[in-house]
This record gives sequence, structure tokens and C-alpha cells, in this order.
Amino acid sequence: MNKWSRRAFIGAGTVAGGGFLLGVAGFTFAPSRHSLVSADAAAKGQLTTWITITPDNVVNILIPHCEMGQGTPTALAMMAAEELEADWSLVRAQEAPAQDEYANGYIIRAMGGGYVPAMLGRGVDYGAYKAMAWFGLMVTGGSTAVRGTGEWGMRVAGAAAKEMLVAAAAKQWNVPASECVAKGSRVAHAASGKSASYGELARAAATQSVPTSPTLKNPDSFTIRRTSTKRLDIPSKVDGSAMYAIDFTTPGMLYAALAIAPVQGGKLVSVDTTPADAMPGVKKVVKLDEAVAVVADSFWRARRALAALKPEFSDAGHGAVSTASIFAAFDQALGPAPALPKAAAKTLTADYRAPFLAHATMEPMVCTAKVDGDQADVWAGVQDPLNARSVAAKALDLNVDNVRLTNFMLGGGFGRRLPFTFDYVDLGVRVAQAMSPTPVKTIWTRENDIQHDYYRGAAMSRHAGALDANGTPLAAHSNYTGGGNSEAVFMPYQIAEMAAEEKKAAHPIREGQWRSVLNSQHGFFKESFIDEMAHAAGKDPFEFRRSLLGEQPRFKAALEKAAAMSGWGTPLPPGEGRGIAVCDSFGTICAEVVHVAVSPEGQLKVVHVYAAIDCGDVVHLDGATAQAEGGIIFALSAALLSEITIDQGRVVQTNFRDYPMIHIADAPKITTAFIRSEAPLGGMGEPPVPPLAPALCNAIFAATGVRVRELPIKKTPLKRA
Repeated sequence: MNKWSRRAFIGAGTVAGGGFLLGVAGFTFAPSRHSLVSADAAAKGQLTTWITITPDNVVNILIPHCEMGQGTPTALAMMAAEELEADWSLVRAQEAPAQDEYANGYIIRAMGGGYVPAMLGRGVDYGAYKAMAWFGLMVTGGSTAVRGTGEWGMRVAGAAAKEMLVAAAAKQWNVPASECVAKGSRVAHAASGKSASYGELARAAATQSVPTSPTLKNPDSFTIRRTSTKRLDIPSKVDGSAMYAIDFTTPGMLYAALAIAPVQGGKLVSVDTTPADAMPGVKKVVKLDEAVAVVADSFWRARRALAALKPEFSDAGHGAVSTASIFAAFDQALGPAPALPKAAAKTLTADYRAPFLAHATMEPMVCTAKVDGDQADVWAGVQDPLNARSVAAKALDLNVDNVRLTNFMLGGGFGRRLPFTFDYVDLGVRVAQAMSPTPVKTIWTRENDIQHDYYRGAAMSRHAGALDANGTPLAAHSNYTGGGNSEAVFMPYQIAEMAAEEKKAAHPIREGQWRSVLNSQHGFFKESFIDEMAHAAGKDPFEFRRSLLGEQPRFKAALEKAAAMSGWGTPLPPGEGRGIAVCDSFGTICAEVVHVAVSPEGQLKVVHVYAAIDCGDVVHLDGATAQAEGGIIFALSAALLSEITIDQGRVVQTNFRDYPMIHIADAPKITTAFIRSEAPLGGMGEPPVPPLAPALCNAIFAATGVRVRELPIKKTPLKRA
């Protein structure tokens, strides 16, 4: 099944360990990632791993990342097309297949490894690629696509392809390559008047060696980047041709509905299948270790038959776990407030709480699979098709080369479709195996989705701060539970004593990555507390922060921009207030100001959100704006309304009726501004999330005098103090 991937690529196994070899004349570097092309590359016009140009002058770009509404494939195609000097109207993008050759070789660059010495770059990139292929990572997440694959992969691939086309033209016309100019998907030689389209040159260009260090464009000459080109995914979404996993059908397909053990780790003890067996359309009741599935000729019939069953599950010893018991353990683990300097004129302490949160993607989890002997086909929508393929192979006890996975557009991801969360693939292929060789689509209901997520972790933080007689902060300390890392707990302020220490408190609720990961909790914690310190000092929260950012010019610029955008300091009517917060995550700094109005009875309206964002540079302006707006709305729903609670070891919430989202009518106006800096490219999908909750709660305090220290905000009465 996977013969193509085993035979088609050349050079992939020529360097031991994927690094570089020490040759007689010095370093012999690993093959460039961009030279991993198919054996028939010259015949089909494949110039680099990612770029193929057809005779009709269409540029096809393979994208090793998925489309889940964020527009990443368009941005990556723009980065390649910019360096290629392509006519954007002739550019097409397609998700790369789930094969090892398309593993994320530049993820290390994105996560901070961009500062690799030039002489080691190819070896590091190739070694990273081989490692990612071994781990099975072809992931879209962590805001890594543009700043990793884009900056270190697509740009170089486009520039290399352009130089190959120019070299082919120069050879064909017997002129110096330096006299040829590439522009608008054509190469021209002014002196002779000759020109040719990329499509006419592609096959000859594909026989050229791939340049190892092509020249990249000066950003001042960008013509495609920094614009709002038409997104490549929009037409299919408008005309309905876009394919999602939930849309997929195949001949003879059956449908499955699941009941999963309600307590994590629980097992199926018993189930009487008789009621379902007798119902129309039912083909089989499949018993699994942790679930029971009904397979029928329609999903409606499968669900109806499943509802007739009364499966009994064990609780894995977690039947006494509750939200209250988890937070009681958090509280005990945190211990006393951190110690403060004895010379302080004023001290303050505060505890903050953040709940478990579900991802609640609009498209629930779906997996269709066909298992036929030692071969399997899997159709799903995932953020890492390579890892999902491995999960399916393991569940079926098959060689991974015998599993073919087709990935679709995702109806939302936010971390729920990342590696180590592919239970829906695991369960789906096992149900299909029981019906082999008939294909089966296993669809999760919204109840399945809400009650069996990999949740954003609940967390708690205990802060202590100290100020001198002038209101200057002397110390800011925190103990926290629920996870944290250096990025999430980092505060950019010049305060003499700062520390953050994690205190462990275990619980059995399974957790996963959620949009902005741990920054979502700690952004709320640290930027709420710095606001409390500002008020304790009797100072304006914006001015207080700004005075502490002398060594952080990017933070200061973003903070000042957001304040200026919002009219910070101008009078507001009674019951209205502004709050401010600034956070960094995934290489991007985001400052936000939230303007709220609160009625005397405590009814809250979020009027306006202003966001100033320094992500280094913007590739697709409209796409980046949409990312910012989407992150703000995502964070706003969570801050206002969302909470997963536990009772008797199981999740209480079941659907949008008790896990609500804000409605369009309740959405605020959003204004965004991007600050261009010399910093490396940062992420955009996640950084707008962390500042929202603290800025919102700080605004509520400014409007009412009520300090919100626990999310969601709906739990705190907002009647004016």
C-alpha cells in the first residue's frame, strides 16, 4: 500500500542518523530537505519536495499541515510563492499525504532553534526531519507552521525553485543566469527579448541540482506577503465542496454510535445486547474494553439502538472524585502564601482558580475505517495524520506501512485533534475491525465529545506581592498547581524578587493541549495579580505596567499601542471600565484592552476589545486578523461561561445547553493592530487568548470594584461594590 513512499524518494537514506558526515575535505552535509523528490520528478516538473509546476504554468504546493479554519495553507503557499516570484492566481495548495517524507522537519526551528549556526543548518534540519519521521509527527499546532515550515521550509523551497528555473532558461538560451529575471511565473532575458513561462521551463528545471543556499528576498520587496490575498480554502467552503470527515462516505459504509465508560479508566463490565439486536437496521453490537458500540445502516438507527442498552461500567476507583475534591487537593498542595521581604510597606495575597475546559469543536470527533485482512484505510480529520496513522496501526496490530490515512479539513481543532488524543481513531478502527471488511463510520455525539475530551487542565495559583512606601513593587511570588512552564509563568516586569513554583496535586481527569496551552491559565493568574498590585500601589494599571518594562521594549510597545487604541485614560460613564493585560506566548507579544459596561444589577456587556500584536511580521494580513479575532472570541466564551465540572468521577456537562458559547449578539467589537518588529516570526493562532481573561476581569474591577478571581466569570456576582 505504501510502495510509493518507499521507492519514490531519493537521497533520504544516504546519511547515517540524519545528521552530517565528516568527509576528507571537511563537512559533507546531509541532503537538503528540498531535494527529497520523487523518482520521476523531471517528468512531472517537481522542482523541490514541496513544489511542482505543470506544463499549463500552475504552481502546486504541497503543505505538510492541515486546514482547520486558521488559513495556514494559504500563508505557507504565500511564503513559497513570494520567493518563487509566482503569479498568485496560478498557485494551488494541497495537503501533503500522511507519509513519513512529509514529517515536520522544521519544528525545532519554530520552537526556538532558529538560531542554529549556518554551517550546521542543513544537518540540524535534516536530523530533525528524520527524528520527526521516526516519531510520526506531521503536526499542526503550537503555532509552529508559519514560523517553522514557512520560514525555514517554504521560503527556501520557493527560492530554490526560482533559481532552478532561471538556470534552466539561461542554459536553454545560452545566456548568463545573472541576466535573466523571474517575475510573475515567467523568466525573461531583456537583452535578447526571450521569455518563457515556468510551465515551459519546469521539466528542464527539474533536472537541475537543488541549490543548497538560495538567495531569499529582502522583505522590503515583498509583493505577496503582507497582503490579504484570497484564501485558497474559502471557495470550497462557500460552494459546499469542502470535505470534512463527517461528510465522507464510501460504498457499503455502515455507521456506529458509542457509549464510553463515563469515568476515565473505567471498563465495560456487562451489557445485554438483546434490545439493540432486535431493532431495525442494526448489524452488530460491538463490545470493547472501555465502550460498547452499535453498528447500523444509519447513524440515527445506531443511536436509537444504543439508547436501548444499559451498559454497566466500572469506575476505576475514581468514583469519589469531584471538582471540590480536586480543588481541595490543589489548595492543600499550594500551602501558605509565598514569603515576602520584611521591609515591605504593603503586602497583598490572592488566590485564582481556572476550571477544566473542553475544546468543543463544531465538528465532533469522527473516524471512518475499512479493515481488510492486513490492510486498512482510515479517513479522519486530525492535526497530525502521521501520528493518527500510527495509532490506527497499533490498535489493529498492523505494520504502519499497511495503513493508509486520508486527512480532511477540520471543523475546529484547538488541540483536541493533536497527537496523544486520538482515542476516536483508536475506537473507530477497532469497531471497523469487528465488521471487517465492511467500512464503518464512527461518529461521536456532542455528549461523547463534551464528556470524553482531553481537557484544558484545571489550575490554581496563590500569589503574594510586596510594595515599598512609594508603591514600587519589591516582590511578586506565586505557587501554582495544574502545570506550568517558563513561558507561561514568565513576567516581563522589573521587580527585584520574582519566583513561580509548581506544587503537584494529582487527579485522574485526562488533560490535553488547549488553545495557548498553559498560557491560558497563567495569563489570567499573573496579569490579574499585577493589576491588583497596581491598585494596591494607588497607580494606574497601564502606567504601573509601563514603568516596569524598561528592559522589555517589545512588551512596552505593545502595551502602549493597545492603550492608545482604546483611548486609555479618557473618561467613561459610571458602570463602565477598561482593563489591560499583556502576555507573550509562542514568540508573539499580545496586549489587550477590554472595555465593559456593568449594570447596577450586575449584568455584564463586553463592549470592545483592542489587541496590539507583535508577531515579528505578518504574512497574510486578513488571516492574521481573523486569527486574532477568533482567539479573542474563543477566550471570551471560556472566561464568561465555560466550565467542566466533575461529580462521582464523571463529567457533569453534556452539550451546549450546559457548556455554552457566546452568541453573535453578545460578541464585542474587536480592533486589532500589528506591530512589525525585527523579532523572528511568532505564532498567531494562540497568542491572542491569554491576555483576554485578565484584561476582562481587570475591566470589571475598574467598572464595579468587584475583583474576579475565579473563572468562569458567571460564578461571581457583579453587583457593584
